[in-house]
Amino acid sequence: MTFIVGLTGGVASGKSMVAGLFTELGVPVFDTDQIARDVVEPGQPALDEVIACFGTRSLGPDGRLDRAWLRQQVFADPALRRRLEAILHPRIRAELARRSAAAGGVYQVWVIPLLVEGGGQDRVDRVLLVDCPADIQLQRLLKRDGSDPATARAMLQAQASREQRRALADDLIDNTGSPEALQGAVEALHVRYLSLAGAREGLPSPTPASE
Repeated sequence: MTFIVGLTGGVASGKSMVAGLFTELGVPVFDTDQIARDVVEPGQPALDEVIACFGTRSLGPDGRLDRAWLRQQVFADPALRRRLEAILHPRIRAELARRSAAAGGVYQVWVIPLLVEGGGQDRVDRVLLVDCPADIQLQRLLKRDGSDPATARAMLQAQASREQRRALADDLIDNTGSPEALQGAVEALHVRYLSLAGAREGLPSPTPASE
């Protein structure tokens, strides 16, 4: 089986940036947030279930899910969030497994924002945490999504704490520095993951480019 790195981190911590750097290195990367969007595209059974649960108000003018409206509802009501997760999570896991099997590769990166909260560590070989302080997360979230402060804070509070993530991480990237530092950290981990994946398969360790 392919060696799997579970990439996680709090909302707006920089997971997408790190995932993009692994993609540039030729690593198969699968983002469960993107898969979550794909499984609720018009015509998908999951969208019908979401509409049945939340009503047609959950749709935008284009017939697609109004994710901003839905986000406000579920982060204000934990019971609604659990209902949405019960609809989406089984389909996300199934689609992730399908895409992963089709891609292969020496190792893969699965971007799973709720890896710690969902207890999914047993589905990956290595947990990589993208880390930054909560105040930076909040600033980035407000700028990125245009969320109101109350919704943004509710999103942060609904996730595992920074301490909980750090306690479960095998590897950590501090995303408070320069883009160059971030790229260097990813490149170093790439060499390490190639080595770990190769060791499991009995292959020789790669030689770092700097050597």
